[in-house]
Amino acid sequence: MEFGRVPESELDAVDFSVPDEPVFNKTVLSGRKNKNAKVYLGCAKWGREEWVGKIYPLKTKEKDFLQHYVQHYNSIELNATHYKIWGEAGIRKWAEKAKGMDFKFCPKMYQGVTHRGSLTGKDFVSNEFFRGIVAFEEYLGPVFVQVSDTFSPKRKAEMFAYLSSLPKDLQFFLEVRHPDWFLKERERTDLLNFLKENNIGIVITDTAGRRECAHMHLTVSKAFIRYVGNSLHDTDYSRCDAWVQRMKYWLNNGIEEIYFFMHMHDEATSPELTVYLVDKMNKECGLNLVKPTFVTQQPGLF
Repeated sequence: MEFGRVPESELDAVDFSVPDEPVFNKTVLSGRKNKNAKVYLGCAKWGREEWVGKIYPLKTKEKDFLQHYVQHYNSIELNATHYKIWGEAGIRKWAEKAKGMDFKFCPKMYQGVTHRGSLTGKDFVSNEFFRGIVAFEEYLGPVFVQVSDTFSPKRKAEMFAYLSSLPKDLQFFLEVRHPDWFLKERERTDLLNFLKENNIGIVITDTAGRRECAHMHLTVSKAFIRYVGNSLHDTDYSRCDAWVQRMKYWLNNGIEEIYFFMHMHDEATSPELTVYLVDKMNKECGLNLVKPTFVTQQPGLF
């Protein structure tokens, strides 16, 4: 992911601290630990050739990547659905790879809806998108709706109308990126209140160059986190430490589900940072999350 990228030479000057827990979240979280809470961790793609010989066996063919991916992660932020509408048959083939596992596919809304023109008049193409993804059945996680960086609060009525039309039996999360959604108090308040009233989550994006997107607000009792690391820079680890503490707090205060997706500008090193994060989460939160296992031991990792 290139969003929010800054030169490596500037990373040490970035304030990566996460904001204090918003008071708003008390209206969403019960304040009591939910013993049935689930934590899902994954990446944005399973088709990474750089992982062959690392977490995928040597000579693994691309068509077999997913069957190996599900052994290392329990979810995926499915960007493939952003670039084309997939039919039921293709979706079922993917779901079959996770059969019998506690695994969630979190499909990203098709770009023909969210990034091409207005959100109005998109009923047909939206329904075609939904027709495909419901074939995930029990393996379908939240649907991730991202609008473009230029989509500002000036188009608030348009966005709210579209979001209001979405199926009520699916869980949605919205990612907005225009700074005014976060930096203008009235716009932020309107957005948070609308999403809460409509049972739609808000994506938290933690990336170096856009710190306002790491806002820490929850509008449903679930979190969807897009963490963008910097190829195992020292700050990646301290940022993960801070996230472990925040997720521990949420787990102790009633959150139902957490979805944490590991991104890198160079995705080759996502497995290494995932191992670090999962080890910390399991120790601090008493969890037993799955983590990548390596074909060969990585220098300095263990």
